[in-house]
Amino acid sequence: MRKLRLANLPTKIERMVRWSAEKGVNIYIKRDDQTGSEWNGNKIRKLEFAIYEARDQGCDLLITCGGIQSNHCRATVAAATRLGMKAAVLLRIEEEPPLEGNYFLDRLMGADVRFCTRPEYGNNRTEIMEEMAQNYRKEGYKPYIIPEGASYDVGALGYYHCMKEIVGQEKEMGITFDTIVVATGSGGTHTGLTLANMLLGYGKRVVGMAVCDDNAYFKNVAMQMTPGALNYLVEHGEIGREQAEEFAAKVSPSDFEYIDGYVGVGYAKSRPEELEHIKRIAALEGIVFDPVYTGKATYGLDCELRKGGAFEESNNILFIHTGGIFGLFPVSRSFRLE
Repeated sequence: MRKLRLANLPTKIERMVRWSAEKGVNIYIKRDDQTGSEWNGNKIRKLEFAIYEARDQGCDLLITCGGIQSNHCRATVAAATRLGMKAAVLLRIEEEPPLEGNYFLDRLMGADVRFCTRPEYGNNRTEIMEEMAQNYRKEGYKPYIIPEGASYDVGALGYYHCMKEIVGQEKEMGITFDTIVVATGSGGTHTGLTLANMLLGYGKRVVGMAVCDDNAYFKNVAMQMTPGALNYLVEHGEIGREQAEEFAAKVSPSDFEYIDGYVGVGYAKSRPEELEHIKRIAALEGIVFDPVYTGKATYGLDCELRKGGAFEESNNILFIHTGGIFGLFPVSRSFRLE
């Protein structure tokens, strides 16, 4: 495979003993929060493919974007710096941000930072990053733009291969996960998992727990990403051209499953009940979730299991911990820790 080898792989899978007993179902966790230190989380799996392509094209500068506490931006900066490349990030803000969490690490590791407002980010981030690229070209750099969350056809390969890793671990552990759950913010992680599940015939249920936007939005994102991902899989020798064409002709939005009822008050905005859930699981299992992604996703999973909802037919659930611990510290004062 044409990829870098940066992440600590394979990440281990553990059973969450007390949470499982409480809910009456087997809940396991895949520790993608342990893919590294500076680049911990799910983004590095995607970046191994994205940055390989950038370097293969002779690029020496990475440009990407995200919120002020973006895990993806921090991981991109860390990986670029480790590889001797320059990094520039476009960060969405509502006011002058304090120097903390992921943003602090971006600056600590030498990233160039440009800010934009929420409307500018929503409507013009691609144009702004291209403008940044043009300016860097004038300085003699050869930039490569990585979309938000590395959620594009190249990045999706990271979690296509993660699904293969999971299946290999199932054989080692002597267990089969019927349901895989992951937080979904930009769509690439869930898309890669689902494509592998379908193309390789694993027969699992892959559920994306939305932390922003809605079901229709993510289905559209997955469908947009699929053709390019299929082309890359063919080029990498993972599947044949005929198989890719047959799959492309029959895949539909309904093949991608999301639950969007737990976005709460909005992306990167926490409700007291979500923070209380993070606190409860931390005290129960010694595992820490972040407030933006995994906290909301597992809060939704917990609620559905409690009310006998979407997961009532699941027996062995695997939740993929996508990291984000640095984003927890900026909201530490919001927790009630009596």
